[in-house]
Amino acid sequence: MILGIDEVGRGPWAGPLVVGAVVLGDVTIEGLTDSKKLSKKRREVLDERIRQDAAGYGLGWVTAAEIDTIGLSKSLVLATTRAVAQIRTPYHEIIIDGTVNFLKDTNKGGYVTTIPKADLLVPAVSAASIIAKVARDTYMAEQAVIYPEYGFAAHVGYGTAQHSQAIAKYGITSLHRLSFKPLRKYNKTVEL
Repeated sequence: MILGIDEVGRGPWAGPLVVGAVVLGDVTIEGLTDSKKLSKKRREVLDERIRQDAAGYGLGWVTAAEIDTIGLSKSLVLATTRAVAQIRTPYHEIIIDGTVNFLKDTNKGGYVTTIPKADLLVPAVSAASIIAKVARDTYMAEQAVIYPEYGFAAHVGYGTAQHSQAIAKYGITSLHRLSFKPLRKYNKTVEL
């Protein structure tokens, strides 16, 4: 029983950081891989299957304001802790995609193995990658309705030319991470 963990949204200028945590248990889901290697439609099909059939799953969200307040490193720890807290099914090992044990200072830290590219190698981590990406992308598409000028559905908050032009023209929103270097100049003009 492996608890797989992966994050989505570390680098965008806007929107939340989301960590997925999945225990597949004895379920085999065909087609699991790194979420970035799948089409949007395929991710959505797999997301539904994972949430329906996995032994347990959780999503840890950290807002842009929280990222600005505590920084990205602590936000990764917080999002991971929030995701893991939602898991109610037993597991004997935790595998985190990457090289950093975001749970090292918790009572679960000793159960963690970090593996670069685990989202390609470990099905539970692939599943975590998929549910986190679908959840974050869906949220950003919803924000695109509220803030149509920014194109959030297309770039999901990443620093594209379209996004940069929209900020220059319309300013920033509560979704923007003002602690990120390209947006720091706006930090004094907005209340979080």
